[in-house]
Parts: sequence; structure tokens; C-alpha cells
Amino acid sequence: MVKGFWEKLKKPIIVLAPMADVTDAAFRRLIAKYSKYGGENIFDTQGRFTRPIFSFQKLGGPDVMWTEFVSADGLCSAGREVLKRDLEYTEAERPIVAQLFGAHPDKMLEAAKLVKKLGFDGLDINMGCPDKKVEKQGAGAAHIKNPKLAQEIILAAKEGAEGLPISVKTRIGYNKNELQTWLPALLEEGLAAVTIHARTRKEMSKVPARWEHVSEAIAIRNSISPETLILGNGDVLDVADAHKKIAESGADGAMLGRAIFGNPFLFAHSRELENKPEKEKIFQRLTVMLEHTKLFEELLGDIKNFAIMKKHYKAYVHGWDGAKELRIQLMESEGYEEVHEIVDRYLKTLI
Repeated sequence: MVKGFWEKLKKPIIVLAPMADVTDAAFRRLIAKYSKYGGENIFDTQGRFTRPIFSFQKLGGPDVMWTEFVSADGLCSAGREVLKRDLEYTEAERPIVAQLFGAHPDKMLEAAKLVKKLGFDGLDINMGCPDKKVEKQGAGAAHIKNPKLAQEIILAAKEGAEGLPISVKTRIGYNKNELQTWLPALLEEGLAAVTIHARTRKEMSKVPARWEHVSEAIAIRNSISPETLILGNGDVLDVADAHKKIAESGADGAMLGRAIFGNPFLFAHSRELENKPEKEKIFQRLTVMLEHTKLFEELLGDIKNFAIMKKHYKAYVHGWDGAKELRIQLMESEGYEEVHEIVDRYLKTLI
């Protein structure tokens, strides 16, 4: 088993979930800036570090960051160059893990070689995504129904990314709790870490996560592969809640997902924003939202639809008088310049 960076992390381990069209290169860069480095201006206008990364004082987390999941098959196709854009990252995000999905061992092997070549700290395989298009390929949550193929995929990833730690993100089962049979199949392959989303594929995110099953996963891990880390995932509200759930379940760490929406400060140890006057909080939130929009347009505007940003606007703009009206305007916007004008007009009303 290759542990890599995982064995150097201090427990409990708090990590950022991989989320399609959410934790893209633009948002991860913003999270690194505001959560890990306290909002310090670590990048210049071209996205390069203003000085060597080691000279910045790390103030928060997350302890590990993931890319959006990327198709291993796609990385072996003619569309490879566009998909590689989803694998762009900065040094500020380290340790950074590339997440792939796929159902063809040969293509997973080739994609894993690319992940290693690109300098990632680890490779994670998605074996829990419930998206029908992903499952139709035999990937994502479909692996739960085919443990033998899942093992072949893991072995291919290990061969391709030789020397990098391999991990898996999955669920407790497909239609029911199947940890007693599903998790051992994964653990037998000597994974560095397994993230357990405490729901079945059938449940999607429609029911509360049941962290007692994370405790069950710990017991199974202890009997098969004690060195494999178990991270829990599902309904983690913030870092304090993550620590609470970790303590109650016995997990080595927790993964936070939806809580990051509209809150790139999520992993910062400082609670400075919470204590600011209302107008200052609104100003800072909207300023960061503008920064996010500009980064998205600069880094991804040529390959991703601007509508992706609108799910972020719903999260950034809520909770104060006048937020709804502002949000309606933002949802009709079509680019950074228009968003900037809308926000500028709104901020003048607060003065």
C-alpha cells in the first residue's frame, strides 16, 4: 500500500469534496486563498504566485483538495485536451487529488499515467456517483454492483499512477446497506483511503446521512486493512460539525461538500467574517463573488457555460433584506461585466 501524503496528515483530517461544476479550477483557487491563506493576495493578475508558495503562512484548510471528477475514457479520447482543463491546479491547493471515473481498466491505466505526469499528489476513483449517464458506462455507483470490476479498476489505477496513493469515494450500498460485502472488496486492494458517503445510491441525498454506517465501516476496516483511512461524508454543516461527527463515528476524517457553496471561507480557522457588521459582511461576500465570477470567466469561460456560476449566486446572495431582488438580477446576467455593474449599483445603495 502506498500511503503518500496521507500518512503525513494530522488527524482529524478535514477535506474538500469533489463536486462536478462546483469545485472547478476557479473555485478551488478561491477556496485556497480565503480558507488556507486567510484572504492574502497569493496570486497576481495572471494567476501566478506573487512570491514563492512556501513564504505564505497557512492559516486554515482544507487538508486535502479534490478536482471535479473526470472521465478516464475521455482522457484517452480526442477530447483529451479539453478535459485536461478540469485537471488544472495551483501549488496553493496541495495536497491535491485528481478524481477519475471509468469502467475500462485499460483506459483507467492510461488516465492514471496522465495524473501522475501532471504532478498530482494522489488519485481517487469515484465509485459512488448516481448520475445515470455515468452509471450507464458501468462507472460511479454502478461499481457497487460489480465488485470484481471495481477491483480491476483499482489495480489499473495503481499500475498507471505507480507511486501515488490510490483512494476511493463510494456509498454504503446501492439499494440497501451493503458495507459488509462491498467495503471488503475495496479494502482488499490496499487503498490509502476510502470516503464513505453515508447513504445508498437509491437514497441519493434525499434522506439524512446515517453516520452510524461510517462507524460500521471503521469496524470492517480494522479487521481487513487497519492502515486504510476512513473518511465520512454527508450532511456535514461546517468544520465544527465535521469534528463532532468524526468524534462520534471514530472516522479518521470528514469530507465537506455542499457547505462550501457561497462560502470559500469555510475551512478558515478564523471566524472574523461572522463578527463583522451586516453591511461589511454583505460587501465582502459580494466582492468575493465578483472575484469568483472573474476567475471563472478567465479560466473556464471558453469551455464552460456561464450558467454554472448561477448556482453559486444563489448561495452567495441570501440572508439579508434586499438579497432576493439582487439575486433575481444576477440570475439574468450573462457575464462578468454585467455582474460587476449589477453589484456595483447594489453596493452604492448600502453606503
